[in-house]
Amino acid sequence: MPAGASSPWLELLRVSALISVPGDLLAGVAAAGGRPGCRTLLATGSSLCLYEAGMALNDWADRDTDAVERPERPIPSGRIAPAAALGAAAGLTAAGLALAAAAGRPSLATGTALAATVWAYDLHLKNTQAGPLAMACARTLDVLQGAVSAAPARSGRTLRRALPSAALLGTHTLAVTTVSRREAQGSSSALPLAAWGVVAAVGGVVGGVSRRGGTGGDIPVTDPATKSLANALPNAFPNSLTRPLAKAAALLYAETAARPFFHAALNPSPYLLQRAVGSGIRAMIPLQAALAARAGAPGTGAALLALVPAARRLSRKVSPT
Repeated sequence: MPAGASSPWLELLRVSALISVPGDLLAGVAAAGGRPGCRTLLATGSSLCLYEAGMALNDWADRDTDAVERPERPIPSGRIAPAAALGAAAGLTAAGLALAAAAGRPSLATGTALAATVWAYDLHLKNTQAGPLAMACARTLDVLQGAVSAAPARSGRTLRRALPSAALLGTHTLAVTTVSRREAQGSSSALPLAAWGVVAAVGGVVGGVSRRGGTGGDIPVTDPATKSLANALPNAFPNSLTRPLAKAAALLYAETAARPFFHAALNPSPYLLQRAVGSGIRAMIPLQAALAARAGAPGTGAALLALVPAARRLSRKVSPT
């Protein structure tokens, strides 16, 4: 490979986008009012495997199109054989389902639905009008996977509690995926401008309304890890700080995603569209942090915010799109 080039497998698997996955499950745990544990760790491993399976399968399915539009991609450039990419997708899917089964029957049910959505998207739905909706469903299922891992015995109630957070992440994903469909060819200004509007709306909902605490008063701290730290260090995470943390994370989310979409609206070239899509993927992390904080888990929110610089640095080395 040329000097400075990354591994073709790192490119194929979009490892810089992988850092956006654990926050889905942690946001789901927070929304369910649970605590991360061994089941959550297994469920997170499952989602990571299924996410990477989708990346490998995506490039396998797009190999002919990429040969024209993105000949530098690992498969059309000859650095990875198509059979190897397909085998990796199958192996990662099997590993993801095995980890989901180990996390419990509710996690296996959610993981199976997630795997089916990933394969259906990559093999057929991606090039149809249902493509962005399928991708949004995948992220939504990811959040629900975290929720059921926290409280598998009350999976029905847990899913209902986590649905608002899952829907917000799904809405953001819908906007980003819709723009990504035109990132290699360019588009009209309307597409990134609509995505900009979605980001503004989601940021306003997450930063302006507390799901548990309402619009007035503090958000109760329900995260067990946060409670333990608060007991050990008085006022380490007072309730009065949960709202500012949620607002700060929501502002960071809006800043990360909205500006690139606005720039792409002014000039909807492939370069700026790809930058906007990459920023939209990274913006999921502060969005997850805001969702966790507003659900009463500021410790989880703060931990997720700490991942933002790492995601930014990694995206400079390996493109998330």
